[in-house]
Order: sequence, then structure tokens, then C-alpha cells
Amino acid sequence: VMEKLGLGPEVLLHENPRLIYARLTGFGQTGKYAKSAGHDINYLALSGVLSKLGRKGENPYAPINLLADFAGGGVMCALGIITALYERTKSGKGQIIDSSMVEGVAYLSSFLWKSQNMGFWNRPRGENLLDSGAPYYETYKTSDGKFMAVGAIEPQFYEQLIKGLGLNSDELPSQSSFSDWPEMKKKFASIFAQKTQAEWCSTFDGTDACVTPVLSFDDVASHQHNKQRSSFIKNDHEEISPRPAPLLSRTPAVPSLKRDPFIGEHTEEILLEYGFTKQEVIKLYSEKVIEISKSKANL
Repeated sequence: VMEKLGLGPEVLLHENPRLIYARLTGFGQTGKYAKSAGHDINYLALSGVLSKLGRKGENPYAPINLLADFAGGGVMCALGIITALYERTKSGKGQIIDSSMVEGVAYLSSFLWKSQNMGFWNRPRGENLLDSGAPYYETYKTSDGKFMAVGAIEPQFYEQLIKGLGLNSDELPSQSSFSDWPEMKKKFASIFAQKTQAEWCSTFDGTDACVTPVLSFDDVASHQHNKQRSSFIKNDHEEISPRPAPLLSRTPAVPSLKRDPFIGEHTEEILLEYGFTKQEVIKLYSEKVIEISKSKANL
């Protein structure tokens, strides 16, 4: 879009050599798919990461659109901008950032690549330590239809999990016995199904069993830990959202508590501020170049 407007990086960097010009795309600026349309699931697939996500015997699944769009795309691009800004303090020069969501999420998954020979990922999908294969790294349904998350990897944490479930580790298979994992998952599932989520929280809160409730969006702000940290905020319409993170000690972010604007709500105001006439704004709107939604804002 910027190039179509005649505002490509070569033009702008000629005007301002210190400019940081970020290009965030799915497939990157070059390569076979560079001009192709795609979405998070496609970028995730091409990165190799999607092949690792999913349960045993099931198709790979994409976790909404968080990994490629926001983590591999937005966050990695922002990190690239910060890196370029830091480099500029030494060179005094700007540069162009080619931020590909495929490469961003692939780099984000470096741990998967570097740990392939460490026993974490040497089994088929859904049979490994962190991909729902292990009974002690899994989610379990409670009697009230909610869920608990279990991440008791280390032996000392696993022992507290076993104790909280009312089991005796001396009567159970070894924690690392892969062949016993399916039966152990069934056993854990049957036990978790006997109590409510609140009852399990009462059992495991204050322990190092690494067992926590799977909170819904409706419940997350009222959880005691999140309340104590003010992790979630309400705007002036009582809508809940996460507080900006991470929290800086000296210059913490000051979030706006106003509702999110409607698409097009401030279009006219901004264009008039930048020198467009009322007639020009009306013409752009009539030609569907811009969107104005003041009527929605008044509802």
C-alpha cells in the first residue's frame, strides 16, 4: 500500500536517512509466496511449527491466530524496530526491516529446533513431554465442567501433584515411563473429575504442584492473584482487558480507560486537523476511500 502511494522505503529514506522503515508481511519481501495471500495458519504451517501442535491421532491445530500474527509478526517486528533504533544511536542511519511472520514464528520456536536431541520432541506429535503426551503436563476436566492445568515436570513438583491427588508414588509407575503415560492420564482424569475446580484450587493453592485453574475471560479478573497485581483493567464502559505488560518500575505504562474507538469514528476529525477541507472529506467518503462512523458512536 505504501509503495502504491509512492511512499516506498527508497523514497522516504532518501528524504530522511535516519528513518526506520518496517515491512511486516506474512511471507516476507522475497520468495515464491511473497505476493501470495495468507493467514496465521498458513504462516504457521510454512514455519514448521504447526506440525508440532496437536494431540495424538488428530490433525495439527492452530492456536487461534496468536503465534504467527501477533508473536511471530507484531512482537518480532516491534523487536526489529527497537533493535534498529538502538543501532541508529551508533551509526546515525536508519534501515529497512523485512519482517516475515513465517520467519518470525520459526525463530520464536528456536527452542523446538535446539531441543530435538534432548528427548523433548523425539516422539510423534501428542506423545511428548509438552504436547499433551505426559500425564503431568495436561489439562483435566473437573466435576463442574471446568478445567485444571497441570505442569508438574520436575520430580519434586510431580511428587506434590501425586500427593494432592491422594495417590502414593511408590504404587505408581515411574514418572518418565512413556508406555504408562496413557493409563496414568486416564487415572488422573478420573480423579480430577471427582471434585470441582474450586475444590482442586483449595487443594493445590499454596503448593508447588504446578496445578492452576484454567480461567475463563469472565473469571480471570476476579482471581485473587490477578486482583492483587491489578493484572486486568476496566474501561469507562466496564469492559475488561489486560493491563499493559511488562511492568516497568520507573516508567510504567498508563493505559487509557476510555472505550475503544469505532472504526472511522475520528476519521473526519483527523483529516480536518491535517488540512483537508470539509468538501474534500465528503468527496473521499462518497467515493468510499474513507469510512466515517459517527452514527455508531452516538448509539
